[in-house]
Amino acid sequence: MEKVKVIITNKQKAVKIPAGIRMLIRRACNAVLTFENFEGPAEVNVNFVDEDEIRKLNNEFRGIDAYTDVLSFPLGENGKYDLNPETGAQMLGDVVISVPQAVRQAQEYDHSFQREMAFLTVHSMLHLLGYDHVDGGIEAVKMREKEEHVLSQLGVPRNASYYMEE
Repeated sequence: MEKVKVIITNKQKAVKIPAGIRMLIRRACNAVLTFENFEGPAEVNVNFVDEDEIRKLNNEFRGIDAYTDVLSFPLGENGKYDLNPETGAQMLGDVVISVPQAVRQAQEYDHSFQREMAFLTVHSMLHLLGYDHVDGGIEAVKMREKEEHVLSQLGVPRNASYYMEE
C-alpha cells in the first residue's frame, strides 16, 4: 500500500482532544487500507464535530433529524475514486465524528475514549470502501469482524485502553 494522507480537522470545542488521538486516527485509516489491500495513494478527511453539527449533517444528507456518532461521505463507488489532480491520490471521502457522542459511548460501553474514536474511524473507513451494515445479516457480521480485526491490530481490542504521545 502506498502513502495515505489523512487530513484531520477539529471543528468542535466541546471536548479537548487528548494527545495521541490524531496519530491513532491516522494509524486506524492506514490499518483499514492495509487490511483491505488497498492499492495506490489515498486521501481521507476526518472531521471532529459537535452534536449540533452532526445532527444537521445527518438531517441534510440522510433525512434523519437525530444525533449520531459518525457519518461517512464516500467519494467513490465500486472501487473507483475521484483523483486529486495535484497529487494523483484517490480521494476516499470524508469521515465526520461527533466527539461528544464518542465520549458518551466510551462510557456506555465501558472502554476508553481512544478505543471509541478508533472504532468510529475504522467503521467509517469501511463505509468509504463500500461496506454496509444497514440491512443487517451477513454483511453486518462481516463488517463487524473486519472492525474488530483492525482494532486488535491497532492494539485497541475490546476493553483495552490506548495512550500514545503525539
